[in-house]
Amino acid sequence: MDLPEALAADGAVVCVVGAGGKKSTLYALAGRLERAVVTATVRIPPFEDQVAEVTVTERPLEAIRSATEWPIGVVPARERSDRYLGYDREVVDEFVPALDDDVSVVVKADGARTRWFKAPDEKEPQLPATADVVVPIASAKIVGEPLTDEHVHRPDRVAALTDLERGDRISTTDVATVLASEQGGCKDVPDGATIVPLINMVDTPQLEETAREIATEILDRRSVPRVVLTRLIDEEPVVDVV
Repeated sequence: MDLPEALAADGAVVCVVGAGGKKSTLYALAGRLERAVVTATVRIPPFEDQVAEVTVTERPLEAIRSATEWPIGVVPARERSDRYLGYDREVVDEFVPALDDDVSVVVKADGARTRWFKAPDEKEPQLPATADVVVPIASAKIVGEPLTDEHVHRPDRVAALTDLERGDRISTTDVATVLASEQGGCKDVPDGATIVPLINMVDTPQLEETAREIATEILDRRSVPRVVLTRLIDEEPVVDVV
């Protein structure tokens, strides 16, 4: 199963949340879809090297309709040299219904500051109502690491969803608990959207075993169609689907 099929992304609005591979998922997915738009509802670093063109515009629909090369990026403004702003969710909900059926939209819908694991705060995620697929992400490498700011974004939020205290080692159960939680990876998912958890950085046989344990525990906790295991730096990034 390739990445677009695993994430049911063809012609869909796919929102990525969590930590440990959001941006990599966006770009890997967009590059494998026939006509893809990369955008965000939160801040996003510059990504000109990942798409044919990034257009800074308050009229994203016009930019998408005029595109001749794919994938493209659309953002409303550059906040500073190292990041763009994202659109309000309502803007995404306005332009999505006007797109051709074969155009896919991939959306960065929260932030994690390059950490491997996170739980959202009260203002996250910023999911548009038109989201078809929500992909909660975590890195397999977080298992065994301590619950600290080094690898976890908002460790206190993670602690609130698990039995962990700061400094405790993170287990596969903890990762599954957060990804499957209504206050974690499944927070504020629009009615009718499909949730497809993704475990990234599955770089070794040992990490693949770890990722499978996480996936099994997610499936025990929540009804999702599958859990996708990835090594997004590879040409064929899907390691397996559980």
